[in-house]
Amino acid sequence: MNYHGLIKRLDLPGDWTAPAELEYGDIRAAAINRAHVHDDVTGINASAELIRQTRGGSWPAGPVTEEFNYVDLVWHECEFRDGKSFTYAVYDSGGQYLGCCYLYPVGSRTPLTEELLGYDVDVSWWVTPDAYERGYYAKLYAALGHWIEAAFPFGNAHFSNIQIPGGPVSAPPPAR
Repeated sequence: MNYHGLIKRLDLPGDWTAPAELEYGDIRAAAINRAHVHDDVTGINASAELIRQTRGGSWPAGPVTEEFNYVDLVWHECEFRDGKSFTYAVYDSGGQYLGCCYLYPVGSRTPLTEELLGYDVDVSWWVTPDAYERGYYAKLYAALGHWIEAAFPFGNAHFSNIQIPGGPVSAPPPAR
């Protein structure tokens, strides 16, 4: 079957609400919103090359402006509110901006394939160069694994970054 252009929606229980804040060790994540625009723009612009090397893809293609990013953050807020995707701004416990993480429907970030149909959510993330040097790329990966298990109704996450700390991209999809 040709899955080109198709997206597998997130399957969420009707009474479930996504957490607005998450913690794991010294990592704090908050549902991203327009109040994060300055930290996010600064982080993206300092991290473009590292984002493409670790998360993959062509974004960001160049520097982003606060005006452009503001619109993007409002879109993320609406997606979060409507349960269509979940994006978090990530900080350390001292309040230093580390980067972002994303929980997207499978097929929205990477093309949907028969193999990917076995996953519930596409998980990706990026950190700033300073955060990367301090080990937060791997720490955020661990935090995401914990949060997916403890705070979200997803049974099988596809970690779609091209650089995965210490292992394979994802657990094998469940048998059908």
